[in-house]
Amino acid sequence: MTTPDYIKRAIEAGLACEQVEVDGDGQHFQALIVSSAFEGLNRVKRHQLVYGALGDRMRAEIHALSMQTLTPAERNKT
Repeated sequence: MTTPDYIKRAIEAGLACEQVEVDGDGQHFQALIVSSAFEGLNRVKRHQLVYGALGDRMRAEIHALSMQTLTPAERNKT
């Protein structure tokens, strides 16, 4: 079974992140991802970066992943 920690490690391995938090029940996951790589990118481009980091896992192992993608400056505003 896919775990939140497994997804967290996969994201961190493929994308330089300041913070990654993943929650989920084995089928549906929610992630907070903070990365400087998101600077200047819209939400779709940010999600594409995360999907790229996860690669084939998105099709094969992860059924649903909702993401909040923030730059460090955006995180500090909340």
